[in-house]
Amino acid sequence: MFSMPLKVLSEIGGCLLFLRDVVGSLRRGRLPVHETFEQIWRVTMQSLGTTALAGFFVGAIMTIQFSLQVKAYGALGYLGGLATSGTIREVGPLLIAFMLSGKVGAFTSAELGTMRVTEQIDAIRCLGANPYNEIILPRIIAIVVSSFFLLITGLLMSIAGGCLLGMVFSGINAEEYLRHIPTIVTLPSILSGLFKCFVFSIVLASICTYKGFTTTGGAKGVGRSVVNTAVSTMVGLVIADWLTTLIAEAAMQVYLGY
Repeated sequence: MFSMPLKVLSEIGGCLLFLRDVVGSLRRGRLPVHETFEQIWRVTMQSLGTTALAGFFVGAIMTIQFSLQVKAYGALGYLGGLATSGTIREVGPLLIAFMLSGKVGAFTSAELGTMRVTEQIDAIRCLGANPYNEIILPRIIAIVVSSFFLLITGLLMSIAGGCLLGMVFSGINAEEYLRHIPTIVTLPSILSGLFKCFVFSIVLASICTYKGFTTTGGAKGVGRSVVNTAVSTMVGLVIADWLTTLIAEAAMQVYLGY
């Protein structure tokens, strides 16, 4: 009856202890700069095309959904601002996290899991190097940094997609669509999106590296780690989205003086 909750708590505790060891290793050793930049480039290039395409269609969908609401009130001039604000505060960061979890998260878990079962990680220790510094930290930093690059790309493409659909579906011109974006997309909205992006990337990077690093059971164990990574990241991202939304809304009320 209590086996599932205990297993979940055990996994969360193991992941937190893993993160503690990773952070501790950074204090005791050096960060391989070349490997870190190489991982950033690889993660970004792996997901850039998919993120840009998804961002374009998300912007188009948001524009269609909002246009149905604002047209009744004669407020089509605010369509671009409303669609962009909704994307940057909620849809954009979560979309990027799901894209990374499906491609980069599974790949990283499989890569580290293969290194574990083939004893490459043990070989790194035998050579006197710290595997946390050499293979874990560069991947965590790469996922976090790439998330921001991909978020910017996805948001720009969502504005382009929304603007195009605004002209086709709602009959407004590009200038009218873009005019109220700076009015509605305020600094708190931008900070909320960046905060969500950072939290989501930390959750994703922690889970996929932990699952891969703790893989056991040979090739079958690698497959299990990839599946567990996919499930755990999806659940973790949804929970993180709920928590960050509560925090962002509380911060917004404080900012507005409510």
